[in-house]
Amino acid sequence: MNTQSLLRRSVLVLGIAGLLAGGAYAQSTDPTPQQQDILSDKKDIRQDKQDLAKDRADRNADQHDVNQDRRDLNKDRVDRNKDQRDINKDKLDLRKDDAKYGVNSAQAQADRKDLHTDRVDRNKDQRDINKDRRDLTADRKDRNQDQRDINKDKRDLRRDRKGR
Repeated sequence: MNTQSLLRRSVLVLGIAGLLAGGAYAQSTDPTPQQQDILSDKKDIRQDKQDLAKDRADRNADQHDVNQDRRDLNKDRVDRNKDQRDINKDKLDLRKDDAKYGVNSAQAQADRKDLHTDRVDRNKDQRDINKDRRDLTADRKDRNQDQRDINKDKRDLRRDRKGR
C-alpha cells in the first residue's frame, strides 16, 4: 500500500504540475489580435495625449508672443505719434522764425535741423511698427495653427478611446 499510495501521489503531483505548466505556457504565448489592438490603442492614446500637451504649450507660447508684439506695437505707435506732434510743432516754429528772422537765420536753421531729426525718428518708429505688425501676424498664424493641431489631436484621442 505504501508503494501504491506513493505512486498515486506522484501521479497527482505530476498532473497538477502539468496543469500549472500548461497554464504558464498559455499565458506566455503571443497575445491575440484583439489584445494587440488594445495594446496599440493604449499606445496611440498615450501618444495623442503627449501631442496634445506639446501643442497646448506651443499655443500658449505663441499667445505670449502675440501679446508681447501687441505691446511693442502700441509703444511704437505712441512714439511715432509723439514724433509727429514734434514735427508739427517744429514746422510751426520754422514758419514763425522764417517770418520773424528770415529764411537763413540761425533760429530757422535750428528749427530745420530739429525738424529733420524728428522726421528721422518718426520714420524709424514707422519701420518698427511695420516690423512688429509682421511679427504679430506671424505669431497669430502660428498660434492658430497650434490651435488647429490641438483640435486634431483631440479628435484623434476621442477616436482612439472610442476604438478601444
